[in-house]
Amino acid sequence: MKIFICADIEGTAGITHWDEGTKGHTDYVEFREYMTDEVVAACEGARAAGATEIVVRDAHAWGRNLILSKLPDYVRIMRSWSGHPDLMMFGLDATFAAALYTGFHSKAGTDTHPLAHTMSSRTVSRLLINGEVESEYTLSALCAARYGVPSAFLSGDAGMCAEAKVLVPAIGTVATSEGFGPATSSLSPKAAVAAIRDGVEAALSRDLSACLPKLADRFELVVEYTTPDKAYNVSWYPGVEHVAARTLRFKAADFFDILRAVRFII
Repeated sequence: MKIFICADIEGTAGITHWDEGTKGHTDYVEFREYMTDEVVAACEGARAAGATEIVVRDAHAWGRNLILSKLPDYVRIMRSWSGHPDLMMFGLDATFAAALYTGFHSKAGTDTHPLAHTMSSRTVSRLLINGEVESEYTLSALCAARYGVPSAFLSGDAGMCAEAKVLVPAIGTVATSEGFGPATSSLSPKAAVAAIRDGVEAALSRDLSACLPKLADRFELVVEYTTPDKAYNVSWYPGVEHVAARTLRFKAADFFDILRAVRFII
């Protein structure tokens, strides 16, 4: 069984402030360790469930966060950004049995975590597909679905876990924290690690066919930017409609074309 793990940081247990996930701040050193510990726990859970090959995608910011010396010897690691439209899921293909997500956070425009955002906290206020506000998880899970790969497990804040079940009701989840305005209530890092290890093993020790979301026949991407100048600057992407001062729209039949548009206009 071949498993793909996509790792972000803002949904890691305890994270409450942007400094804790930003390289160069003293807090980051501590929290990248917690991020790594949660990834290791997911690897151990997958291994216990029978995984023979595990690929970990470091998908936060610059893509160089995980402490490599702490990763198990049976893991292969994808780091940095290739520029491929698969974005956070680059490295995934149809040979994988399941995709897992650690450290994921609520989407832009929600109040369930202090660090809620989608792709860019500075430039995007909301991203919608077929009228539904999307998160980085939903983009990733639909990307996986293009390859026929089910999304079996997610850890992150409680709001993100609830949203994950809207798209994939059968997905296993571990809520590491809950947001209250700029504050959080969180599991301890040790408790999160234990819950993730057990949660991943349980999630993978079952029929995964129910964890594959259905792709629509056609897609409409709408991106609402925080400022009109950003919308204008990227409105020249082929096929994009500049429908309002801060809003662009793009339509496609293939979800890969949606991901490619996201790659260039965000």
